[in-house]
Amino acid sequence: MLAVAQMNYIRHEVNQKGETYANVGRRMGIDPRTVTKYANQEEFKRKEKQHRKSPVMDPVKPIIDKWIKEDLKKKKKYQRTAKKMYQQLTKFHDFKGSARTVRDYVAKRKRELQATSEEVALPLESVPGTAQVDFGTAPFKYESEVIDLPYLVMSFPYSNSFYFQVFPSENTECLLEGLQRMFHYMGGVPTTIRFDNLSPAVKKYFLRGSENLLILMSVLSYIMVFNTNFVTPVKGTRRVM
Repeated sequence: MLAVAQMNYIRHEVNQKGETYANVGRRMGIDPRTVTKYANQEEFKRKEKQHRKSPVMDPVKPIIDKWIKEDLKKKKKYQRTAKKMYQQLTKFHDFKGSARTVRDYVAKRKRELQATSEEVALPLESVPGTAQVDFGTAPFKYESEVIDLPYLVMSFPYSNSFYFQVFPSENTECLLEGLQRMFHYMGGVPTTIRFDNLSPAVKKYFLRGSENLLILMSVLSYIMVFNTNFVTPVKGTRRVM
């Protein structure tokens, strides 16, 4: 099989300059029938990179990806190291692979996710009354033991302030309870709340291009009278009244 540069040369000489198949074949030292084949070929089939299956790593890749995405929202000192991830995988997920395999995958995925995050990052609007809500995970001291717990945070870009609530899990009930507590503490509600792709708040399917809010979230926004913006990766911000 000819190299891509040779194929392009054939197409240029024959199709653009009008050279004969025989002349091009003679200059290149190949059969004129080969020149004819590539000169008239519509598109060159490029050999796609094969993705080798990894029976050891494939089952835990989604877990590692989730950890990395969570850690990218934390301060560096609170982020899991590849060694820590390997230890958690072997202890809680029956992982049989090597530490080096985990370390190499973590390094590669961090670069990819950071690059994607930079491409789709949206600037926060510093508008009075606008809040942003998201879940995160951080270490907390509980009964003399340090454990990782999810927390709900509501930040206000305009005043650079925030409120947060720690919960035992990340689900719809915790989201609604946290919002209710924050509204009660503030004595009011923001005019607009931006949710950073919260899975508990947004169903993972689309209807005519817009998100479907869960029933409870719809009721809450109706009673409290605030607008909601949901941020989805790559596609940007969608507004739901």
